[in-house]
Amino acid sequence: RVRLSPGNGDVVVNGKQLTVYFPTLLLQQTVLSPLATIGREKEFSLSVKVNGGGVHSQAEAVRHGIARALIEWNPEYRPQLRAEGFLTRDPRAKERKKPGR
Repeated sequence: RVRLSPGNGDVVVNGKQLTVYFPTLLLQQTVLSPLATIGREKEFSLSVKVNGGGVHSQAEAVRHGIARALIEWNPEYRPQLRAEGFLTRDPRAKERKKPGR
């Protein structure tokens, strides 16, 4: 769940600052890449709730949520975000248990 509002670039993930929740620079860049793509890193404040999966999967899920929130804010961002692949959901899921196994 992503809440996007005009602000100064603060990102809060599950009640913690971005740098605390995602300690590595690579994960932080992954999360902020949709904002960097449209050139608006410091114009929005974000509040994010995420759960499940691993740290990397959560970072990509937050990226996807931010991209979708930006499109709700301004539909003109869609071509840029689509070209970068930020609107494509990861289709992988756990395989079901087969009978007799």
